[in-house]
Amino acid sequence: MRTKINIYLVEYAINSLLRQKYKTLFITLVLTALIFLLSSIFFITNSIKYELQSTVDSLPEITVQKINGGRHYDIEVSVADDILAITGVKSAVARVWGYYYFENAGVNFSVVGIDEYEEQYKNSLTNVAKTLDFSASSMILGAGVKKIINENYYKEYFNFIKPDGTLKRVDIGGVFDTDTELESNDVIVMSKESVREIFDMSENKATDIVVKVANEDEIATVALKIKLLYPDSRVITKDDLKISYQNIFDYKSGIFLALFVVSLFTFFIIIYDKLSGLSSEEKREIGVLKAIGWRVDDVLKEKFYEGFIVSFFSYMSGVILALFFVYMLRAPLLQNIFTGYSQLKTSFTLPFVFDMQTLALIFFLSVPIYIAATIIPSWRSAALEADEVIR
Repeated sequence: MRTKINIYLVEYAINSLLRQKYKTLFITLVLTALIFLLSSIFFITNSIKYELQSTVDSLPEITVQKINGGRHYDIEVSVADDILAITGVKSAVARVWGYYYFENAGVNFSVVGIDEYEEQYKNSLTNVAKTLDFSASSMILGAGVKKIINENYYKEYFNFIKPDGTLKRVDIGGVFDTDTELESNDVIVMSKESVREIFDMSENKATDIVVKVANEDEIATVALKIKLLYPDSRVITKDDLKISYQNIFDYKSGIFLALFVVSLFTFFIIIYDKLSGLSSEEKREIGVLKAIGWRVDDVLKEKFYEGFIVSFFSYMSGVILALFFVYMLRAPLLQNIFTGYSQLKTSFTLPFVFDMQTLALIFFLSVPIYIAATIIPSWRSAALEADEVIR
């Protein structure tokens, strides 16, 4: 037989909480704050993990760089033809790109060069190549770049300062977006000719070579062949980048883990205080209720309603506040733990990632535990005789 909710017990539980309004308010605020902090931590980590994973998935399978004295130098464009001759290589593209420091805003832009009829190593660049006007000196901007240069009074064009101190004017041809803001937010795309002019790079040089492999299982083999062919090169596979990104993420997750432990420690201090016993007033109330005919299960149900009302209200409030804080306010301070406080970056918006497992984990870490901490000491008192409890 199904147990129905006793409306009168619920009403009594609400009135009981209101009678202890200051204590109830304090516990509710503390629980809400802890759940808010835990939820914010999980939401931020889930969003950044999604961004990183999506960004890594869009990266080239193999990247070849020229290394001299431990430093990265421009590589010969002809290397791409030699790599293309290796069995298993689907394509090899000489990339021309670099970082341009915009001093007025204190940020670095990633300037990427493409050719009109060249096979692009990213789908996003393929779409950009269709809209970019190669016949004129123009560029396509990421959303973050567009915002920053507009704030610095560049509306229709931008002046790049070349190594010799002269200026190169490049018109703004449009704005492009991709699935991940980490990939496009700080990017400027223009023709390779313009990029070479801005960075004073010769026609036979490239920044690096990106390689596509026909069979993903042969990536490691192809990478080894390239390394044997060019011992002075650094050959980076997508798996290497995934490991590197994960190491950085795990390192910074340690700070979040510390916050998580502190939050749980504080929560369990509250639970311990609840489990240590009821106040004399609460015991007397249970004794009076038993004296007027309440059964043990009636007392436990009423205490269940009390614990559920406080914990579930705190849970919902904490989660809603965390959603607003992370995805509307963009998680000030907390987000910087992962992205850093440096001004040499353009900001990006955390993507909304709805993870039921995270919400369930936070729920079971808070609501059932608090309800149990409310019921257990009440059961100890309710199991005694009424006159013994009152005394």
